[in-house]
Amino acid sequence: MSIQLSCKYVYILIIFSTLAVSGPSVYAQATDTTAIDSTEHKVKKKDLAGHQLCIGFDVLRPVLNDVTHGGIGYGFEADYYMHNEFYLAAEGGWGNSNVNYDNLKYSTNNNFLSFGFNKSILTRNGPKDWDMMFIGMRLGAANVARSPASYIVIDSVWGNSAGSSQGQAFLAVWAELTGGMRVELIKGLMAGWNFRGRFLLNAKSFENLAPLYIAGYGRGDKGVAFDFNVYVSYGIRWKRRSLGLADAKAIAPVAK
Repeated sequence: MSIQLSCKYVYILIIFSTLAVSGPSVYAQATDTTAIDSTEHKVKKKDLAGHQLCIGFDVLRPVLNDVTHGGIGYGFEADYYMHNEFYLAAEGGWGNSNVNYDNLKYSTNNNFLSFGFNKSILTRNGPKDWDMMFIGMRLGAANVARSPASYIVIDSVWGNSAGSSQGQAFLAVWAELTGGMRVELIKGLMAGWNFRGRFLLNAKSFENLAPLYIAGYGRGDKGVAFDFNVYVSYGIRWKRRSLGLADAKAIAPVAK
């Protein structure tokens, strides 16, 4: 075999060897670039549910005010739909209680506020489906004012003695867990119920002459309180902002 022919075969072998080594690398690089492009232009699914501000009143509380003794309360709630079935929630109200025993008399009144969130655990059937089953958390506080208290200490040996205690102001702070459901009866008008467990965070403030009832919390002499509420609500709704041309170009995938 001539030297010229041998060099030709060696040159062809080098070319094929180079292509065999570099080919997978080039293909992998092209694949990675495609993956990167796909990742860069992957768009989060748009929430089509729109906005909703829902305002409600606890219709069960006035009924309980008439059938229970010692404590009266009223409560309102409001929640605002954010996205992904997540709602910001706030509640407020006022109430009073009256301790009227033979040997102890005093009264309290308070107003309360609580803030937190609800998370619906139901799958939405469509943008106009606002029925929900939810769990949530709150942080609440109540400003409690106690009137002067009068009392009688009964002692069979030394005899009875009467006394009084000055009025005092307290701040009750609690955390709560809640769960419930809400359904739309007609367009915008909704009804639902909540079950709550509340945990008083500063129970030591009420060791002496605790309020019989704290609106928004429950029994003032208990570190843990449970409550049940029934709300009638109305939802105010409006659509989310439409995508403009610049927004559409920003989220649209690049045409291949």
